[in-house]
Amino acid sequence: GPIDHHWTKSLVASPDGSLLYVGVGSNSNITENGIQAEKDRAAIWEVDRATGRSRIFASGLRNPNGLSFEPESKALWAVVNERDELGPNLVPDYMTSVKDGAFYGWPYSYYGQHVDPRVMPQRPDMVAKAIPPDYALSSHVAPLGMTFYSATNLPQTYRGGAFVGEHGSWNRDRFNGYKVVFVPFNGGRPSGMAQDVVTGFLNEKGEARGRPVGVAVDKSGALLIADDVGNTVWRVTAAGPGA
Repeated sequence: GPIDHHWTKSLVASPDGSLLYVGVGSNSNITENGIQAEKDRAAIWEVDRATGRSRIFASGLRNPNGLSFEPESKALWAVVNERDELGPNLVPDYMTSVKDGAFYGWPYSYYGQHVDPRVMPQRPDMVAKAIPPDYALSSHVAPLGMTFYSATNLPQTYRGGAFVGEHGSWNRDRFNGYKVVFVPFNGGRPSGMAQDVVTGFLNEKGEARGRPVGVAVDKSGALLIADDVGNTVWRVTAAGPGA
């Protein structure tokens, strides 16, 4: 059949509802199917709802997901699945604010201007344009969902930060991810280490009994977690008195 990597898409409306932002992942790991297979991909598109006019908002993002607007700065953020087959500890998947017109490196470089020598032809002109992302998660955690928390159901410590659903690695001896983490924010920027919030998706044998994908906040302020192995939506609320 046709090549169709990264077929899932992330979609979010701008705060005023006038624009849609759509993440479109690459059609390969590092263009091994040819650069022509990557036309209009590895990018976040902006679509005008009224006219249907569309344009590439930012590019060089191998597989952008979890598109969300940070509530304080109103900036667009995404979590990104980076490239594989550079070993168990490269390349870190990341979360970043997404700047209009910015290029984030894929496929020619990663995490700014770290050149990937496997990609041919090399493009030093594009590497020179690549900007580093804002925040490293960890290698191969496969973040597929992100949401900022501004409700009051969960403890105050979570206000203003981001929950990230990490689907989990497949290509390292010690699995990474398979959990939901929280990244604190202050002044519209990440302000601390990622904290485990929901774990236990791997059993004692290292087998997946669940894999987090999307995360969202419901009207009551509870955290919802979609799990595509357990075929379940989990709902996380604050523990009651005496719990």
